Amino acid sequence: MSKDIYEKIMDLARRRGYLWSSFEIYGGIAGFVDYGPLGCLLKNNIISKFREQYIVKEGFYEIESPTVTPYEVLKASGHVDNFTDPIVECKNCLESFRADHLIEEFVDVDTEGKTLKELEELIRKHDIRCPKCGGELGEVKKFNLMFVTSIGPGGKRTGYMRPETAQGIFIQFRRLAQFFRNKLPFGVVQIGKSYRNEISPRQGVIRLREFTQAEIEYFVHPERKEHEKFDLVKDEVVPLLPAERQMDENLSEDEKVIKISIGEAVEKGIIRHQTIAYFIALTKRFLEAIGIDKDKIRFRQHLPNEMAHYAIDCWDAEIYTERFGWIECVGIADRTDYDLRSHSSHSGVELSVFVELDEEREIETYEINLNYKVVGRIFKKDTKAIEAYINNLSEKEKEEFVKNIEKDGKITINIDGKEFEILKDYVEIKKVKKVIKGEKVIPHVIEPSYGIDRITYCLLEHSYREEEDRVYLDLKPSIAPIKAYVLPLVNKDDMPKIAKEIEQMLRENGIIAEYDDSGAIGRRYMRADEIGVPFCITVDGQTLEDKTVTVRERNTREQVRVKIDELVDYLKERLKE
Repeated sequence: MSKDIYEKIMDLARRRGYLWSSFEIYGGIAGFVDYGPLGCLLKNNIISKFREQYIVKEGFYEIESPTVTPYEVLKASGHVDNFTDPIVECKNCLESFRADHLIEEFVDVDTEGKTLKELEELIRKHDIRCPKCGGELGEVKKFNLMFVTSIGPGGKRTGYMRPETAQGIFIQFRRLAQFFRNKLPFGVVQIGKSYRNEISPRQGVIRLREFTQAEIEYFVHPERKEHEKFDLVKDEVVPLLPAERQMDENLSEDEKVIKISIGEAVEKGIIRHQTIAYFIALTKRFLEAIGIDKDKIRFRQHLPNEMAHYAIDCWDAEIYTERFGWIECVGIADRTDYDLRSHSSHSGVELSVFVELDEEREIETYEINLNYKVVGRIFKKDTKAIEAYINNLSEKEKEEFVKNIEKDGKITINIDGKEFEILKDYVEIKKVKKVIKGEKVIPHVIEPSYGIDRITYCLLEHSYREEEDRVYLDLKPSIAPIKAYVLPLVNKDDMPKIAKEIEQMLRENGIIAEYDDSGAIGRRYMRADEIGVPFCITVDGQTLEDKTVTVRERNTREQVRVKIDELVDYLKERLKE
């Protein structure tokens, strides 16, 4: 593949209606892209495959929540405080740049996990200057990536365009748990737009300010992270790039990647538990099923210093591209109970499920109740969060709470980074015996998060083929935007009429087909190949005699005769691929 593969793909994408620059007649804005007619069909076919895998086959359910999110939600989730990138501004022309990316462009150094101070020191050490005007760069600061807006007239209530689809699922946890009859585990999907105000996006569709996510939140018992269908994937061999090997300077880049079965990776502790491993296997199968080159997929574990604020483990499905190298397209994270606990604390609403025990048992436990007359006066609006914190304590945590407050006469609790000192007379504690049928559990969340736009670009690149006399997209028939071109060999003798009738017949049977009678038949074949149409159907002289047509297969160019009344079944069988 030539070095200018990206330019060739983007040229094809612009000409043939896959991807266009947004707001083009006004000069365009980086970080935004329009999907043309074929791009929309391709992207929607990818999403349909996603739904087929996770909603139909896995039994998950999909919801849809607003893209505008109140401040309170994203404060609780940690995005207001933590969703940032390092920014540096030129003192001369005032142009802004993402500091870590700028450094990597000028110096062969990995900036992952570097502090703001360390990034600034690298800029000074290597005398990195403004790429636009050559001016001196200023201080490296944090820049919050969320688009801010206001809700309602007067701008009194702050909102943000959501930076991820996940929070809409967490907010509705109580209703979702009820929908699933409080039975763990269960999976919830949301597909839709998310927004990130990238500092300086210069990678086309790879880094967008408005993009489509397909996310799954899989709620599990915190102590039961085995997966019931693990045996179905345990022999799947995957290329893994564990954190430990990434940090081993004695290994070459190729040596750092290991190919190992999912089952062995869990046994050896390389992958933390079965549920993450299960979703890694499903992700690999999904990417291969839509047409991503299996030799250009790997799973990289996040290093400790790059882990998101909510995660204890995360693996990225990375896909190799000619221009951008390895790019993250799917993240598979163990978010623990971070989100549910945080939203419970901030809202004062208990977010847990009642898990029944196999058999009833009698236990000694503590009832801990707040002395509201005292606590309400001291903590005021924070009282609700403290109450939620105490109500969410497990039996073990209750014992620890009582032990410490009895010993010291006070205890300090931490709620989302804010400390509260609880004195002994702030609470009423009773030791009681009770028969329990189950326990309240705040589930942990395993989250596979798919970046649909990045996957779409990677699929176009991996499908691009050049031959001496043509260029074509080797898209799988089930993914290709247009399934068939219907072509009259010549524009006479009822051939156009029959071809148009066939096109209509195919469309009425759910097969997107296109009629084309412009130019020589060979040129029309090439046009169809270039946009990835898997089948060309030609109406010719023999059609008029025996009601058969020629069906040409894109990749091999082989042709077979098929009866018109058998054409729908013939194509449907092949469009399953």
